[in-house]
Amino acid sequence: MKVNYLGHSCFLLQTGGKKILIDPFISPNETAKHIDINSIECDYILISHGHGDHVADVQSIAQRTGAKLVSSYEIVEWFAKQGVAGGHPLNIGGSWNFDFGTVKMTYAAHSNSLPDGSYGGTAGGFIIKTEGKSYYYAGDTSLTQDMKLIGEFHDIEHAFLPIGDNFTMGVEDATIAAKFVGCKKVIGMHYDTFGYIKIDNDVAKQKFADAGQTLTLMKISLKEEDSIEI
Repeated sequence: MKVNYLGHSCFLLQTGGKKILIDPFISPNETAKHIDINSIECDYILISHGHGDHVADVQSIAQRTGAKLVSSYEIVEWFAKQGVAGGHPLNIGGSWNFDFGTVKMTYAAHSNSLPDGSYGGTAGGFIIKTEGKSYYYAGDTSLTQDMKLIGEFHDIEHAFLPIGDNFTMGVEDATIAAKFVGCKKVIGMHYDTFGYIKIDNDVAKQKFADAGQTLTLMKISLKEEDSIEI
């Protein structure tokens, strides 16, 4: 899988001949202002929950690219009313086989509403199984005991974990989350975007190293040379 980081909790994945965009919050994000959302191509958009810092660019990108939305039933239905039809609804614990692999929706301990205040269902994350590997995108969440079940039943290659604290788990809890899911390779997200979630990047990396884990903090870029393969 090839990964580009587009800021906050947004990633563009390339796997199985498809491009998968997760939680696009780009145009309102000052740290990602150099990225032109009109240059983003994708086949799928995965949405963990409905907060504005995860869905800001969903409608624009989906309508231009024709990408299929994958999210909770409530979020898929809400976007259908905004003119983004043909989404695939999931709910916690459910999975579906797509043409690039399997997506299973996991529980995330977080609030969830859409930009107009509509109920967004239960916040979630995703386990993506593709090309013989499994990846865990936690979404916005605290540390939960449920993560132990992920580690028990899945061999996670990389975990995408929030580390900014305040609205989600912080660095210390994220190292425990990585232990729970049985993964020593972590890609950080939901940090440094605005004041509440600014962290010391070097301290964060050291805390993961002290736990016997590796924290990767990616450059915000759409460029091929700034992607990583995992």
